[in-house]
Amino acid sequence: MNATQDRFGHPKGLYYLFFAELWERFSFYGMKALLVLYMTKQLLFTDDMSFGVYAAYMSLVYVTPLIGGIIAEQMIGYRKAINLGGVLMAFGHFFLTFEHPFFFYFSLGLIIVGNGFFKPNISSFVGALYAPGDKRRDSGFTIFYLGVNLGATIAPLLCAWVAELYGWHYGFILAGIGMLLGLVVFQRGINKNIFEDLGKVPDPEKFKIKRWGLSQQTRVIIAAIISVPVFALIVKFYQFEHYLLWIVSVFLVLYLGSILYKVSALEKKRLLVAVYFTLLATLFMIIFEQAGSSLTLFADRNVNLIGINAAQTNSINAAFIVLLAVPFALLWPMLSKRGRNPSSPLKLGAGLFLLGVGFIVFGMSSRSMDEGGNVPMYYLILGTFIYTIGELFLSPIGLSKMTELSPKKYVAFIMGVWFLSSFYGHFFAGKLAQLTTVPSGQESVLSSGIFAQISDLITGLNGHTAAQMGDSFHQLYSYVSVYAIFGTIAIVLGILAMLISPFIKQLMGGIK
Repeated sequence: MNATQDRFGHPKGLYYLFFAELWERFSFYGMKALLVLYMTKQLLFTDDMSFGVYAAYMSLVYVTPLIGGIIAEQMIGYRKAINLGGVLMAFGHFFLTFEHPFFFYFSLGLIIVGNGFFKPNISSFVGALYAPGDKRRDSGFTIFYLGVNLGATIAPLLCAWVAELYGWHYGFILAGIGMLLGLVVFQRGINKNIFEDLGKVPDPEKFKIKRWGLSQQTRVIIAAIISVPVFALIVKFYQFEHYLLWIVSVFLVLYLGSILYKVSALEKKRLLVAVYFTLLATLFMIIFEQAGSSLTLFADRNVNLIGINAAQTNSINAAFIVLLAVPFALLWPMLSKRGRNPSSPLKLGAGLFLLGVGFIVFGMSSRSMDEGGNVPMYYLILGTFIYTIGELFLSPIGLSKMTELSPKKYVAFIMGVWFLSSFYGHFFAGKLAQLTTVPSGQESVLSSGIFAQISDLITGLNGHTAAQMGDSFHQLYSYVSVYAIFGTIAIVLGILAMLISPFIKQLMGGIK
């Protein structure tokens, strides 16, 4: 039995990668659920500073895959990149147990660099299990996405419970243990030869050549460690991250330009579609990634939570993914057999539309506020359910299509480009979250004109009236008004994306 032989209709190697990713995401989302609350409650950062640090960290976590993908493809292969990334991330989680600014920022730097090696290459590994044109690919990536969200469901519940019961640092330790378990599962698959020749060093002869007395692998490890304090400093001085945004953008344009120059006409068209999909995913992420930042504080301060705390609300989205991923994985092949499977561009447009509907529900929650300025929990659950369906239309499908649309030599790099949607998304999500922090008595940029009219219509709450009612009501308005306005924007953009989907489909050259 090997990577290419089937088990339950998919290559056996998929299930090893599934469980490796499950435990890696357990570690990542366990820490993510605690981070903003840890900064505001334990480190006593202001909301603005916490959002800034969180946005910088989360955006950098998704820019390093661009570099990690290139290094894996050109130098060390998927396997070594995944193992190196996992070790760095585990150390990052464990170092968070030391309550000191140096360890706090250094830990975030370790996780940023580690994720760059792990994330794009395990996704590319999944794509390598399927031959070009294999109709199981979308379904396989949806199953893989289920692994992501099983980890993301369990982690906030368990890590937040441990952190609340025993202390923040024990929550971080548990996240680190999760990462180590992911590495154990992955290494077991390698030891049992499940992956055959997939993911090995791309050029063994070149890999053996030493420079300055150092092997290629050693040079990569040293460079990775040296880069950790650089990323730690960028997170600490998050106010200057926009310079990195420009550097990454220029590099991306130049590198994509060089690829476009080298590939065939059909590959050029497909590559442009991959860029378009990444743009849609970026728009999605800007709004979606309020989870973990402003939505966590909204839940903590203005939602009547039942049975869970604010950190644990981060598991709601992932829990719905777990419930819905298998039905969706079965749905696409079933629709394909009947000739009714929507095109990928249409699916991504629908995903953006549903995201907007979910955030409109959050905005409407203020219509049911109580005398303390709190809203019922069912709005949080319903809105999350709707945008989770949108996520299943967009994220696993986009992930799957990147491996098909990419020229074969550049699969991991283009996968890194896909993850850049989260880099840009988190950067601007931080700016969006900061719109919810307007002090009482001050005007927001959204408090006048068409934005105010949209907000008032959806939320049933006027900014001036909310301010007069008290701080809790003003705080509620600052959240729901932002969600209402950007939910509307997502709906409009989703409709536009669906309208132009036939044209985009033509550019894909037969890929559905």
